[in-house]
Amino acid sequence: MAEKRLNEIRGIRKERVQKLAESGIPPYPSTLNESPVSISDARKKEGKTVNVAGRLMGWREHGNVIFGDLKDETAQIQVFFQKKNLGEKFKALKLFDIGDFVLVTGEVFQTEAGELTVNVEEYQLLTKSIRPLPSTWHGLKDVEDRYRQRYVDLILNPAVREVFEIKAKVMQLLRKTLDDDGFVEAVTPALQPLYGGATAKPFVTHHNALDTDLYLRISDELYLKRLIVGGFHKIYEICTDFRNEGMDRWHNPEFSMLEFYWAYADYEMLMEFTEVMLSKIVNALNGGYEIKYGDMTVNFEAPWKRVRYKDAFKEVGVDIDDLKNVNDLKEAVKNNEVKVDFTDIKDLPSALDQVYKVLIRPNMIDPVFLIDHPYSMRPLAKRHRNNPNYAETFQLITAGAELINAYSELNDPQDQKARWEEDMKRGKEGAEEYQMLDEDYIRALEYGMPPTAGWGMGIDRFVAILTNQHSIKDTILFPTLRPETKD
Repeated sequence: MAEKRLNEIRGIRKERVQKLAESGIPPYPSTLNESPVSISDARKKEGKTVNVAGRLMGWREHGNVIFGDLKDETAQIQVFFQKKNLGEKFKALKLFDIGDFVLVTGEVFQTEAGELTVNVEEYQLLTKSIRPLPSTWHGLKDVEDRYRQRYVDLILNPAVREVFEIKAKVMQLLRKTLDDDGFVEAVTPALQPLYGGATAKPFVTHHNALDTDLYLRISDELYLKRLIVGGFHKIYEICTDFRNEGMDRWHNPEFSMLEFYWAYADYEMLMEFTEVMLSKIVNALNGGYEIKYGDMTVNFEAPWKRVRYKDAFKEVGVDIDDLKNVNDLKEAVKNNEVKVDFTDIKDLPSALDQVYKVLIRPNMIDPVFLIDHPYSMRPLAKRHRNNPNYAETFQLITAGAELINAYSELNDPQDQKARWEEDMKRGKEGAEEYQMLDEDYIRALEYGMPPTAGWGMGIDRFVAILTNQHSIKDTILFPTLRPETKD
């Protein structure tokens, strides 16, 4: 019934398009008769004549007068059409609908009810809307419809637009911080002959002219570090990465990532830099360091706590130095109140990661640097200067979510090759995700890469926490969805 009614409305509006064209009013003109000012500016010009353009969000006919609500990206204002002002042009207004784009010219005045209004003296139809907007009352109730039809979601829900405006500001502030500190922005390949830089499954595509398979990047790390080899000392990229993984509130197959690499620095310097940069951004956007996320209060004021990976496991009854295999870990956590699912997990690093995700990470609310992971879990990180069984690494955990992975970069080509071979062996033994040996990157390291620290942050997650969004799908304009099908 709803689909039938929709088709009827679309049919009526298509007829109106034809009638407008026949009456000499172009339903989709190429140029504007006048240049408009923003509606927010127009609202400040009471008593003056203005040109404003926007989408009609309300339409109320009363005989020889019509009231409408005109909205642009800055504000909304009432518009007032009178037959005595418009003469014969008033007739064509009967063919207008909510959703149409209109340019109006007239004096701004205040009604007896105190509402700022444009007394229309001239108008121009800019775009005729064929499909009716969902009512603001019923709206798009289905969450997937909101994501799929983001253009409608943005029209009906101003709070959605605010999230993406904040995301844009976050990216501006991140860029400004790095630019001001001497970092250079780079652009690296999205199509790569060999994926790398993270432990994740790639998307595969085929290049016809070269007759070769290529991978969508899972990370830009290895290319940015090649640039460090080439002589850049501070380099960064904001890009889209692609990972062929499951989807949940913190994961989408494509997402926004910031990575930077800093020669002659180590992970200790990165932690200090991170505290300053992110706390300043939170304060600039929020007017303070505390934010609400769900029923949590998160305090971004620096300095932030540092917890060794080993010590975090001791808190849940596990001494990782005593573990020899997955069964040892299962035995160590079997009496925990919260149970850990080890289904299909065959290697110890993956099992440790599962315990961390279930028993440790959810309890970290204020920003925490989780540092010094076992070296086997970070095949691109430099071994710890005091204990070669660990690596100089950190993750930033906030509100129970990972925001950042960073480490002192491994720059010994022989150790790097051995670590990759070890990781590929894990894959042969059944690990679901592992890293591949990249011979060209080894060649680059053999030319020499200075001591370097590297850092990567998922921007969508950071924005989700800043804007109190439960899922990163609410911080991605067009998240990945199943193909739309008709029932």
